[in-house]
Amino acid sequence: MPVWKTFLNNLPEVEGPTQKSLSFKEKLKWTGVTVVIYFFLGLLPLFGLGENALHRFQNLSIILGAKFGSIISLGIGPIVTASIVLQLLNGSGILKFDLTNPEGKKTFQGIQKLLAIFFIVFEGAIYVFMGGLSPEGFANVITRGHALFFPLQLILIFQLCLGGIMILFMDEVVSKWGFGSGLSLFIVAGVSQEIFIQAFNWLPGPTGLAGVTYSVGAVPALFQSLAAGDPTTAGIMLATLVSTVLVFVISVYAQAMKVEIPLSFGRVRGHGIRWPLSFIYTSNIPVILVAALMANMQLWGRLLQNWGLPLLGRFSESSGQPISGFVYLLQSPNVVRDAITGSINLAEVGQAMVYLSFMMVGSVIFSIFWVQTAGMDARSQAKNIMSSGLQMPGFRKDERILERVLSRYIWPLTIMGGLAVGFLAGLADLTGALSRGTGILLSVMIVYKLYEEIAQQHMMDMNPMLRRFMGK
Repeated sequence: MPVWKTFLNNLPEVEGPTQKSLSFKEKLKWTGVTVVIYFFLGLLPLFGLGENALHRFQNLSIILGAKFGSIISLGIGPIVTASIVLQLLNGSGILKFDLTNPEGKKTFQGIQKLLAIFFIVFEGAIYVFMGGLSPEGFANVITRGHALFFPLQLILIFQLCLGGIMILFMDEVVSKWGFGSGLSLFIVAGVSQEIFIQAFNWLPGPTGLAGVTYSVGAVPALFQSLAAGDPTTAGIMLATLVSTVLVFVISVYAQAMKVEIPLSFGRVRGHGIRWPLSFIYTSNIPVILVAALMANMQLWGRLLQNWGLPLLGRFSESSGQPISGFVYLLQSPNVVRDAITGSINLAEVGQAMVYLSFMMVGSVIFSIFWVQTAGMDARSQAKNIMSSGLQMPGFRKDERILERVLSRYIWPLTIMGGLAVGFLAGLADLTGALSRGTGILLSVMIVYKLYEEIAQQHMMDMNPMLRRFMGK
């Protein structure tokens, strides 16, 4: 065995269960324990942290399942980055992995883990050395010098790496002992936490429109504003709750839509299956990439302004929010809130249209890119179907014929699904939902798949014969 394969096979990992299948209660226990540990780690601040410049990118933290300023500031970012990079290399043919046999799959997983560890160290160093998470007193670095703060920077990087490694192994615990994957679970936990806080937080917030202080949560603020005779604030809070529910309902409906291609077993007559093609064919990957692109534009716009070249726009020194330029157009205004208060204008409507158009067009572009590079195109799908011993009834067993038939569905689904996820994410942002549209879409799709897995597990626990029939 080559040395590098020996190294990959001896990487530390979470040992899987010895029994063939775990019970519903056992999986539920480990999933719950991991979620509790995740929330606890999110409350642990980084030792020696001074300025937290990453708070301006809180929207990105939802996607990454991160808590900026805590020990899990990296979140699932390094793991997702390693997975996307490796899948793109495999899909484009630059690297070849035979995922049909256990040895090739084990090699793929080992390289992915090694790449995730690399990105944990790399992103931790970038966060600290680029000033996103600075040591205490680092603001006076010009007069006091960098050398004094280098040990403190290393301490911060060590803590970030420690949190990233813990997230990596917690993901393995959920994947082997719980339901779904840890990455999906952490995203849903972060989005659910934000929605719960924004909906039911009873602590006092900023002063309202009528000079009255209401709670931060939309639900208590709604009743408080009604009791105070403030219909404007009550309308804003009601619109926030309605828009959140509306986006959830539309997302669930879109997730359930699919096109089913009838297939039959070539050697077994009278038996066949349906190959499902989801309406949101590329899932939530396009809108994640668009959100990451917008966050990077804000980051580079801020850096260019600090260098005296505000090419992408200017930012407010007090709030850090964009106030002009292209980055300002990519900010989502709350049009529903401004319409209720009567402060909406044509400039804001134009900004909303630019934002929504950017989300939709960007999602379509990334959706096409992902289909071409991740092996989801018609040719790759036809090859997978043929290798499984399936064919279309009434057609000759030819990969080219199957590819032409699949092309009629895959390309329209790719474009329409990209437009749909971009529209839903932009709609949630423009209507002031309780969480970012990207986070709501992610949580709906993840919970939908998690529900299907839990229902299947519960069914097999209730019917042991079904488990034997499915080979589990």
